[in-house]
Amino acid sequence: MTGFDLTGLLAERGTEGYELHARHLNHQLPRMLHTIGFDKVYERAEGAYFWDTEGQDYLDMLAGFGVMGLGRHHPVVRQALHDVLDAGLADLTRFDCQPLPGLLAEQLLSHAPHLDRVFFGNSGTEAVETALKFARYATGRPRILYCTHAFHGLTTGSLSVNGEDGFRDGFAPLLPDTAVELGDLAALERELKRGDVAGFVVEPIQGKGVHPTPPGFLHAAQELLHRHKALLIADEVQTGLGRTGDFFAYQHEDGVEPDLVCVAKALSGGYVPVGATLGKDWIFKKVYSSMDRVLVHSASFGSNAQAMAAGLAVLAVMADEQLVAHARHTGDLLRSRLAALIDRYELLHDVRGRGLMIGIEFGRPKSLSLRGRWRMLQAARKGLFAQMVVVPLLQRHRILTQVSGDHLEVIKLIPPLIIGEREVERFVEAFTAVMDDAHSGGGLMWDFGRTLVKQSLQVGRG
Repeated sequence: MTGFDLTGLLAERGTEGYELHARHLNHQLPRMLHTIGFDKVYERAEGAYFWDTEGQDYLDMLAGFGVMGLGRHHPVVRQALHDVLDAGLADLTRFDCQPLPGLLAEQLLSHAPHLDRVFFGNSGTEAVETALKFARYATGRPRILYCTHAFHGLTTGSLSVNGEDGFRDGFAPLLPDTAVELGDLAALERELKRGDVAGFVVEPIQGKGVHPTPPGFLHAAQELLHRHKALLIADEVQTGLGRTGDFFAYQHEDGVEPDLVCVAKALSGGYVPVGATLGKDWIFKKVYSSMDRVLVHSASFGSNAQAMAAGLAVLAVMADEQLVAHARHTGDLLRSRLAALIDRYELLHDVRGRGLMIGIEFGRPKSLSLRGRWRMLQAARKGLFAQMVVVPLLQRHRILTQVSGDHLEVIKLIPPLIIGEREVERFVEAFTAVMDDAHSGGGLMWDFGRTLVKQSLQVGRG
């Protein structure tokens, strides 16, 4: 027995998190958290809530950017992980076929009956990388189309189909892929006519800004792609597993059957990283065309027993607790409550999304006094007003949210799928109070906004 004691280690050094990050990890993370006032110390979490060192609760409306679909520490997932560890399975021998990966694949494919096979990796970006490789090999073509403002991951392949320049800058050369505007079928067809397109990767709802695909776009895109012998790749890493009120977000549109579907995040149960790429039989059979190619695409930790157990437990909980329908109902309630505030607040311009993936967009006010303050923020950095809303939601109302992307005046709500009317009421009351303050003659928010402007300028020089 070693002398390792995790509980003791945390008791001794658990307060050093920010210092350790600043010294050994990404030093800009603690700096950013200090700057925007998000430098909290959370001691524990359960369901849709955190608790700080003083015992105060915080409502989680971020869900780890969608990872915590079931909330934190769901008892069924916890028990499944205890069970799989206690089972002492012969895991990752690399030269056998354990049952858990097949069982999880079977369950996932039951929600996409037009698809036949699954590859398991370790993350969303790996799921996308797999889809890019498979599409290129299956079609024999080099180029992938993607949408402006898309986010598909940050490894080199997925970065090549990332529509945000801020993520791409400094990492060239990337793969020779091409962006089209979301919803622009004419641009899509122009690129397809060049005859070198392997596939088109698209989020059914873009995470950056929370923009759903226009009605009918996915179906029309699918027809164009198939006419030109290219593949439709649905990135459901954030939108999948009930987030939008259907199991997969592409299912909101009749007749859409992607050739490849990428999932991750919520499949983990918040415990064990996992990614999955679902695809058609002929695609997999092209990639794995012979025994010589059996390991042509693999992942060292793919299909590990802990990840498979977590995924199976997540799908069981989703079925037992009817979380897809629950997300649809609760999302409709939250979105309608927020949309009803648009006429009340001139700074609030739009509320959009599906299920429990909701974007709250702010814009230029009409009144003279608010317009001057708005211009002050915009001149310093676009997106500061949304951040100005996010901070008091946390500091005054103990609700964790975040903006939906850099330089965007949009807050994205992606809470755990388990939230209900109590959490909707708490968020709407808090948001209303923050909006009241923002529209008042003075307002603590605008004082904070001036501080943000100064800090933004300092960070820009730092």
